[in-house]
Amino acid sequence: MCFERDSSPPIPVISGAAVSHDDLVLEASDGNRFAAFLAAPDEPAETGVVILPDVRGLYRFYEELALRFAERGYQALAIDYFGRTAGVEKRGDDFEYRPHVEAVSPEEIQTDVKAAVEHLRSLGAKSVFTVGFCMGGRQSWLAAAGGHGLAGAVGFYGRPGESADGAPGPQQLASRIDAPVLALQAGADEHITAEHNEAFERALADAGVEHELVVYEGAPHSFFDRKQEEFAGASDDAWSRVLEFLERYSR
Repeated sequence: MCFERDSSPPIPVISGAAVSHDDLVLEASDGNRFAAFLAAPDEPAETGVVILPDVRGLYRFYEELALRFAERGYQALAIDYFGRTAGVEKRGDDFEYRPHVEAVSPEEIQTDVKAAVEHLRSLGAKSVFTVGFCMGGRQSWLAAAGGHGLAGAVGFYGRPGESADGAPGPQQLASRIDAPVLALQAGADEHITAEHNEAFERALADAGVEHELVVYEGAPHSFFDRKQEEFAGASDDAWSRVLEFLERYSR
């Protein structure tokens, strides 16, 4: 599990910002229908962000995050992973996500990411980024190797190496990554060690991928949460780096 259900993004609300939002159902090329949440500024925006959630898929934290991006002038589309097995309806706090995580494949997720990227482009986005958390951080970097034509890929505390079943991770696919990468890792993460991060950074460097990997020493997995007040400094720095990354690599 990543964030608690009552967590919220540690990002100030911009009061009075003119934004709109909508619950959507998108369709991927394989026919899968999946839930998404779109937030957009009222003024035209040429930069879009696909938000890739943690293991529980689309829920309030990521809808709020989409709104924070929209307040800053970006179109933001948060997507769900589990349309194939859980449908497109809103879910309660008791949603049993684990069987659905085990049922969906990385290839299926990337098919959905492609549909999300294409939807943002249909709305006028010329530069599209992925921003993911935990499971979504890994999927964000995999999206940069997925041929989606991304402007960049951001991941918070994503696992870079092989999965438990031996499927290649972003580290193994570094030679296919065709967009800049920003990795924001937790120094006190029990499952993603300094060795994992160092190996990922070496793979990116060897592949010639423009990248930045930042480790927040002492910060736990899922530190990017308003409830984690003792790590507010790490959260503020991470958010600033995300915004700088979007600005730098937007076409």
